Amino acid sequence: MSQAVAPLRIRQFRSLWIASIFSNVGSFLQAVAGAWLMLELTGSATWVGLMAASTTLPLLFLALAAGAVADLVNRGKVLLISQMVMGLAAGGMAIITALDLVTPGRLLGLSLLLGVGVAFNLPAWQAMVPDLVPRGMVASAVALNSVAFNVARAVGPALGGLIVATAGPALAFTLNALSYLGVIAVLAVLVRRFGAADREASSVANAIANGVRFARFTKPFRMLLLLAALFALTSAVVQTVLPNRTEELGGSADAFGLLLGAMGLGALIGAFTRQQVVETLGARSIPITISIFGVAGIVTGLAPTIWWTAPGLLLAGMAWVWTLTTTNATAQLMSPEWVRGRAMSLYSLAFVGILPLGSILAGTIADLIGAGAAIVVLSIGSIVLGISAPRFGIPALADVVSPEFTVEQAPDPHVVTEGGPVMVVNTWMINSRNLDEFLRVMTEIRLVRLRTGAYRWRLYRNASDPHRLSEIFLTVSWDEHLAQHRRIDDASADLIRRARSFDAGDGPMTRHLVAVDVDHPEDWEPLLASHDEYHRNDGSIPLSAD
Repeated sequence: MSQAVAPLRIRQFRSLWIASIFSNVGSFLQAVAGAWLMLELTGSATWVGLMAASTTLPLLFLALAAGAVADLVNRGKVLLISQMVMGLAAGGMAIITALDLVTPGRLLGLSLLLGVGVAFNLPAWQAMVPDLVPRGMVASAVALNSVAFNVARAVGPALGGLIVATAGPALAFTLNALSYLGVIAVLAVLVRRFGAADREASSVANAIANGVRFARFTKPFRMLLLLAALFALTSAVVQTVLPNRTEELGGSADAFGLLLGAMGLGALIGAFTRQQVVETLGARSIPITISIFGVAGIVTGLAPTIWWTAPGLLLAGMAWVWTLTTTNATAQLMSPEWVRGRAMSLYSLAFVGILPLGSILAGTIADLIGAGAAIVVLSIGSIVLGISAPRFGIPALADVVSPEFTVEQAPDPHVVTEGGPVMVVNTWMINSRNLDEFLRVMTEIRLVRLRTGAYRWRLYRNASDPHRLSEIFLTVSWDEHLAQHRRIDDASADLIRRARSFDAGDGPMTRHLVAVDVDHPEDWEPLLASHDEYHRNDGSIPLSAD
């Protein structure tokens, strides 16, 4: 327990954590009010599914840009603006409902606007965790954020159902709008802290491309994204069609809130038991917890009464948190700081962004075969996913190797030049007996180059001298090449040094070729600033004498 709550000893994290509890309570008030109001307006499970999906649907289109923004600018300002947008959208819902101007389209439109705020808030919020706590506390901090969310889940739905039943949805929307004020106040104080770190100068398009390449050429991270997306698709059904399932069982808005509260209570229990579960199950943690969620979904779908449904939702909440806390912390720990916002935006896209598709799928199936049957069918999919999960090769949380960067290998990044594209040519003389091992190492070097910024890589053999091999890779600019040096972690630097050892001559040599704009040629001298120092300090191939 001491380890689980250790991040709360850090004042900045504690203040934001407390404020987020109230904000999350407001979000659940709105979730209950929005779903129930949409059901009253339309009577359609599909419309209810669209309403449930609307706050996360914009993430499908904006996640990559939001992740790039989280890495390129002050994360505190991104969070501050996105929280304001969400508060204004919630306020708009309260106004149109109170004035009896609400329609399904207007309600859905304002919820989509709130979703735009969510899209920019989520990657920055997740990426800021290591900015607030030491890296060794990241998993505990992620779990505490889950606690904040699930404390709200335990209280918010029941309170939301009570408010909707007694005072109407307008009050629930109003309270949600007010709940953003606490987070905004804390962020206004913390915003300077997030501006302290150096940010790379890059276009959003290039930053997005680098983030996608990082995920593409980091296999464990790529497989984690696939697993998260499939779990989102199969698990969304439980919460999406719960209003319809409640109605099937003869319940009303307050019963719906109580059922969501049961799931929230289970999630709260899951957050505080996470560490014991992960340590006990080890590498089997994710497969088993996904399967447990599927079993809980089947119980929920087959339960004959409201009271029999609650235990299934309690178990579902526990398994939900066990799974998502582990996958989220794993994604955080796999991601180096320079790309963390984009990595977490991809994780958010894979899970939260796919949830709307799962919600729409669940609502459509529920309209065809009934809510209970839809929950059973898709929960069977969760069980199949859990059984298949070991094949994804995702390491246990305790086995994740976080990228480490030696301070001495990071010279001052402030260089402002735009020459490029840049072609880097590294040349070796290789003995025939070492060729196979050299090629195996170069296969790993290829992944290092591509996930740190190169957009093309090839290994060439000299036709007139078959013992001479040249590695050639391209970056979009000289600045991007310098940034690539700063992205080389200690393990990658050791790998490059190993590659250097294969040279049978005086050592491999490197040349850098910068594209020339014949109409507006670059001033070459600034291009060389800091570059020699990188090659001396970070294990790179020595520069050619010419």
